[in-house]
Parts: sequence; structure tokens; C-alpha cells
Amino acid sequence: MSFPVAIPNRHYGVLERTESGSSQDLVVEQVLSLGYAVLDAGYTHEEMTRISQAFDAARVHYVKTHGEAELQGLDELNTLRALLTWGDSVFMQLALNPVLMNTLKMLIHGKFILNQQNGIINPPKADYNQGAWHRDFPYQHFVSSRPLAINALFCVDDFTLENGATYVLPASHKSGPFASKAFVERNAIQVVAKAGSFILLDCMLFHTGGFNQSSKPRRAVNHVYNIPYFKQQINIPSNLGATGLSDHAKELFGFAFQEPDSVADYLAQRKGKSA
Repeated sequence: MSFPVAIPNRHYGVLERTESGSSQDLVVEQVLSLGYAVLDAGYTHEEMTRISQAFDAARVHYVKTHGEAELQGLDELNTLRALLTWGDSVFMQLALNPVLMNTLKMLIHGKFILNQQNGIINPPKADYNQGAWHRDFPYQHFVSSRPLAINALFCVDDFTLENGATYVLPASHKSGPFASKAFVERNAIQVVAKAGSFILLDCMLFHTGGFNQSSKPRRAVNHVYNIPYFKQQINIPSNLGATGLSDHAKELFGFAFQEPDSVADYLAQRKGKSA
């Protein structure tokens, strides 16, 4: 016995419907409704090779700078903090990816800044610090009508079922508490994505890295973009010179949203905004 496989498309009693005119519209609709989606970043094979090489070079430099034993003791060996401040422009350009920027403008109303950009390594056949359910605004149990922040997880390698592709709990950004164990086991799904894709998550969506059963590490670059009312994980402007940056880049990296040191500085900022 065979059954139809096509999803029914007819409807009745519908007075309103969301229209999607492009693949980007569909990505936005899915993030708003389910809390996650996959976005093609538009990179060529050559560009992906450059990103991959830069990631590996940054890891060597990072571990040499901070010490493998020190990082291991802090459970930080598989994380590379603030990659765009390490001198390679490829990570700055990744944070400014135009396809991503256009999508974020559709998801976050008004201004947004880069809160953090971290390299993430899911080691083969080993636990790691992102392998636990969490929100990217940890310890928070509220919901909002619009995204306050978006996680853009860039896949340096393919995300597969074997190498621990990210698990998400769909629509959990709409519920305050974390779901029961039985609910998670029934409803969690893995997001398979090709290298060169961004996995977009509402930052209130519960998610976790999976266990990497392959023989190779799975690499990614995590970005969090949020409205400018949240402090950056690491102060980017104080670790990144403004020379050569466009006005857009300076705003995105937080130069325009630093906390004033005094009342005089605050008033000067207000004066600059009104000019």
C-alpha cells in the first residue's frame, strides 16, 4: 500500500497568511516561528579554504598565547575567544557577511551590534563545553515578542549526524522554562548543514552541540548579534583599532555604544547623536 507524500497545500477559513518572496524571507519566517534556520553565506570553495586555514592558524596562535594547560584547566581548550581581534581580516569579514547582515536586519528591529565571535571546536569522541543544553542568554527564563539577539553559527566544516551537528529544541524560544526530559527526547532535532552555512538561532532557543562520533574535529565560528542594550562578552573596541573600519563596521563592533565614563562623556555622546 502506498501513501501520498506531498504536503497538502489547499486551505480554507484562512484570512491572513505570511508571504515569502525569497529564500531569505523563508529563513526569517522559520527563525521567528521555530527559532532556527540554515542560511547559505554565499562563499566560494576558495574562500572556504581561506577561512579553514585562518581558523587553524588562529587556534595554534591562541593556544600558544594562553597555554594549553591553562586553557584545559578552564575548560576553554575548544573555544577561541574574540577571533576578529587576532589580526586576520577574514574573521572581521565573516562577521560583516552581507547575506547575514541583510537577514539580521529583517530579524532584529533597529540597531544591533556584535556581542561576541568565538571559534568553537567539537573534538572527536570527547565531551566539550558546548555539549550541554543552553540558551545564548544563559540563566534567563523570559520570552520576548521579537528577537533580542541572534546566534549565527558559521559552519567551517559540514555539520552532520555523525560529527555532532547542533541539536535544537524547536520553538523553545517561546517558552520560559526548559522543557522536561521526556519532551526534549521526543522533540529535539539535529540541524544538518553544509560548510559555508550559518545556522541561525534565536538566542532564547535551547540548543546543544552533539557528540562527535567521527575521527575529525568539527569547527565553527559562533557569532551573537544583539540590540545594543547588552554588554559585549569581551570589549571589542578596546581590542580592535578603528583605523580603516567603515562607519557600518565601527557601529556593528560597538564603537558607537560604549558606556560613558562620566556625565560629561554621556552628554558629549548625546550631543554627537543630535548633531
